Amino acid sequence: MDSTKHSPMRIFTSFAVNPEGVHFETQEAQETVVLFLRQHVVVNIPWILIALLLLIAPVILLPVLFRFVHLPIVLPGGFVLIGTMFWYLAAFGFILASFLHWFFNIYIVTDERIVDIDFYYLLFKRFSEAELTKIQDISFTTGGIAATVFNYGNILVETAGELPNIEFEAVPQPEKIVATIRSLIEQGEGGGL
Repeated sequence: MDSTKHSPMRIFTSFAVNPEGVHFETQEAQETVVLFLRQHVVVNIPWILIALLLLIAPVILLPVLFRFVHLPIVLPGGFVLIGTMFWYLAAFGFILASFLHWFFNIYIVTDERIVDIDFYYLLFKRFSEAELTKIQDISFTTGGIAATVFNYGNILVETAGELPNIEFEAVPQPEKIVATIRSLIEQGEGGGL
């Protein structure tokens, strides 16, 4: 991969080569970000469809429900309004949590290490890293029609010793990522860094 080529860094970028302006909290002064990754945008389609169903459900389901189901009591309009507000509040929470999970789960490959930042909740994240010199094996898998058509897959980075293995899930262009990491490892072994 051409080390002088820069990818534009936009807000929803899933794959960027030598991105400008990307920094992370434990980055060393001389360390350069080679790849910035997050899950392919296509993986958002299932939760977006569920969100659309959640948003239109009260408009469609409540009139049908009240037409065919006869309750022994009459519900005041305020109860229906409050119930609908709670429904939309829960739907918004689902949408926000799903988006934040996709947006803040990022993978970074530098000229010295691989970084996996997993965002779980607003107040909890897990930061994993592996130095390039500690990587024993790297492989990728793609499976399914969507992964084949949109060219995304999972990458497994196996590390030496007690270090945890790092997995990049549903990242775009997995073969290019693996080739880039392998060339960085070879440069490091050859003293090219």
